Amino acid sequence: MFDLKVINSVLGELEEVRGIPRAKIIEAIEAALATAYKKEYGKKGQIIRATFDIKTGQVEFFQVKNVVDNTAVYFDEEEELAEGDERAFYNPEQHILLEDAKRIKRDAVVGDELVFPIESKGDYGRIAAQTAKQVIMQKIREAEKVSVLGEFGAREGEIVSGTVQRIERGNIFVDMGRATGLLPYEEQIPGERFAQGERVRAYLYRVEESPRGVFLRLSRSHPKFLEKLFEAEAPELANGSVVIKAVAREAGYRSKIAAQALDTHIDPVGALVGQRGVRVSTVMSELRGEKIDVIEWHENTKKFIEEALSPAKILDIETDEETKTAKVHVSEAEQSLAIGKGGQNVRLAAKLTGWKIDIQSARGEELATADAPVNIEE
Repeated sequence: MFDLKVINSVLGELEEVRGIPRAKIIEAIEAALATAYKKEYGKKGQIIRATFDIKTGQVEFFQVKNVVDNTAVYFDEEEELAEGDERAFYNPEQHILLEDAKRIKRDAVVGDELVFPIESKGDYGRIAAQTAKQVIMQKIREAEKVSVLGEFGAREGEIVSGTVQRIERGNIFVDMGRATGLLPYEEQIPGERFAQGERVRAYLYRVEESPRGVFLRLSRSHPKFLEKLFEAEAPELANGSVVIKAVAREAGYRSKIAAQALDTHIDPVGALVGQRGVRVSTVMSELRGEKIDVIEWHENTKKFIEEALSPAKILDIETDEETKTAKVHVSEAEQSLAIGKGGQNVRLAAKLTGWKIDIQSARGEELATADAPVNIEE
């Protein structure tokens, strides 16, 4: 019935290429054989198990019975129990009374399983063989899904890479090897284009299980993508001597990132920018030229807001802790820098700090306002 060379070859390939443990596949084969046997030769209610020796190809079948209390009464599955009947029932195909069990196993107790060998039949028939094949394939798919979930679940929150498989209605499907990644149109950087077969890097923000397999939700516009790109470039972030406290991003256009040094001897801005700007330039290149402002995070709110509005120079700041509103006064020469094109600079500063920012002239005239986001992304 079994070609051991073929089976061992398949097991080796599944384990090496797909990461499915050999034991899982053997378990699937045993379950399939038990199902096929029961379908062809078993009785209603029987619990059948099978063991398969991969070395010899030997198959053995067993019937399993659960030990029940002596007070249990016989029950035919085709009968109907009266409503509220709380007596213990047993079916001789599934259960064995404790007194009978003790004749076989002296220390048997209620809840134990007794296993009885049953005759192995060599001719399973066409239907049984088909059943075995279907169950094996189902178990293999289930085992592979668990393996893929384990692999990519551990990488959730990291940058992953793959090749563009196809593009449908602006959504990019990415071949990740053992799973498919989805980069939705709204998670892409505006204006960038990818061709089929092109390599793409993205932030894996969610791993989803569906009847069709495992789907990986990807993003290139997520603030965390920017953060992870810097982690790959700056060893100070990787070893924890510098931490990123906040990120505000308008993907494809401009971002602000606030960093803090836990080591007083390290300049957090310099750590991210790199010598001659090489680190920030590498990140900007990945983001198709997106401008990035790297600032130092400060516990002092006024100082932090002032840094967030850079490169504009601030005259003074009035803060209201209760409403988390800051009135920022700037000179006429600095107004355009503070506000930014289309209000982008003040808008990003509000996202970065979590404060509503009102830009005002030196005389107190309101020039621009940016509200803090309701939920600041972690």
